[in-house]
Amino acid sequence: MLKKNNEYVNTVNCLGANGEGVLKEEGAVVFVPFVLPGEKIRYKLVKVTSKCAYGKVLEVLTPAEERVRPKCSVFGKCGGCQLQHLSYSYQIKTKEETVKNCFKKIAGLDLTVASAIKCTNEYGYRNKLSLPVADGGDKVNIGFFAENSHRVIDINNCYINPSWTENVISTFREYFKKYDLKGYNELDFSGDVREITVKEIKDNLIITLVVLNEKIAGIDYLISKLKSALKLQFSLYINVNNSRTNLIYGDKFLLKYGKPAYVGDLRGIKYKIGVQSFMQVNNEMCGKLYSAVCEAVCADENTTVIDAYSGAGLMTAMLAKNAKKAIGIEVCKEAVDSANELKEVNGLNDKMFNYNGKCEELLQKIIDQEKENGAKVCLVLDPPRKGLDQSVIDAIIKSGIEKIVYVSCKPSTLARDVGLICGSLEYVGNEIKKSQAQDLRYNVEFVKPFDMFPQTKHVETLVCLTKNC
Repeated sequence: MLKKNNEYVNTVNCLGANGEGVLKEEGAVVFVPFVLPGEKIRYKLVKVTSKCAYGKVLEVLTPAEERVRPKCSVFGKCGGCQLQHLSYSYQIKTKEETVKNCFKKIAGLDLTVASAIKCTNEYGYRNKLSLPVADGGDKVNIGFFAENSHRVIDINNCYINPSWTENVISTFREYFKKYDLKGYNELDFSGDVREITVKEIKDNLIITLVVLNEKIAGIDYLISKLKSALKLQFSLYINVNNSRTNLIYGDKFLLKYGKPAYVGDLRGIKYKIGVQSFMQVNNEMCGKLYSAVCEAVCADENTTVIDAYSGAGLMTAMLAKNAKKAIGIEVCKEAVDSANELKEVNGLNDKMFNYNGKCEELLQKIIDQEKENGAKVCLVLDPPRKGLDQSVIDAIIKSGIEKIVYVSCKPSTLARDVGLICGSLEYVGNEIKKSQAQDLRYNVEFVKPFDMFPQTKHVETLVCLTKNC
């Protein structure tokens, strides 16, 4: 019988969906992070449940050929990366297999998964940074949360972020020390500073210091130091978050230096990024992904594209360029306002239309209306990580739409949703079960992963579905 704190020696069988090693010990499944298939390891059990166990590697006795030396000194402690110990080619293979296994195990669909689209830069690819700031006793910790915790791992640099990261951290460290500012302690709700965030838009930075009290000392000194340390134009915001919440930002933003927003462009579409604007973390891969979405839609002058979960409208605008029109559906009013501004800037007033509301309430009506007008209709889905609600899936099935292009950052929810749309899965009461249906409603034309997040377990995936006659 497996017992917590016992040590074992065994060989890793495969990798799990989160990049951890999977092995069998006394008939039980054990998950051990930072090990590779075929490696003989010595490990200690840190948690044992009725269904599985979790271990911590103590020693890799027989390293795999694919193992490489991690670039970062806090890899394995910080929760930002999970795969720095894998060669990049093996990371790509692992993500392809993760996507394929999710479709097979969850949806019962044995699909061919295309080779993942690689990122040119394995490191330094991120365009935004979020650094929790915590009370470290005799110092201030600036860094990232350890995996599955709120304990901040102190860092001086982050290799998956741009070269300006080290200068930003060192500048804030000097500023905190000079003015004796304290990091946040969530246990007793004390401290001065909670977070530092940075966004990069075409060599311009939007830096935000999240504080508990807006009357914080030394802002002019901080601006002066940032000017000396950074070779880029920047803006500095103070955000006040004095509530007991895990949300990064509070409601109050104060611009202390620089412009309120900057203009970027992607595939010929100009867009504005402000302090609260959403942006994909990887410019290169975002461009490749959105180009692939447009190719999959294959719109012409008779096509109406419905962009569900359209956000600030960047993809909607790209889709509108070649279509008869593109319609965005977005529940967030502020995002819809941004999308309306974006269509004006890009001269798309007669081709791009943005609706503020819930997808499940608007989708059916819009599809029926466009079909009545004789348009070919294609649906683009790019939902949050939790995937589609049952009501949205029901609306999609009822609509009988001919083509669906689905973008997802979580393979497990993607597989579940595709299975429900196609008909290999079905709702039985509140449960999802394998369907006994012989014929699927939709055919999966292709499954294509994109490595939006090198060195991490995450993968973006594009799926195209066409309705079976």
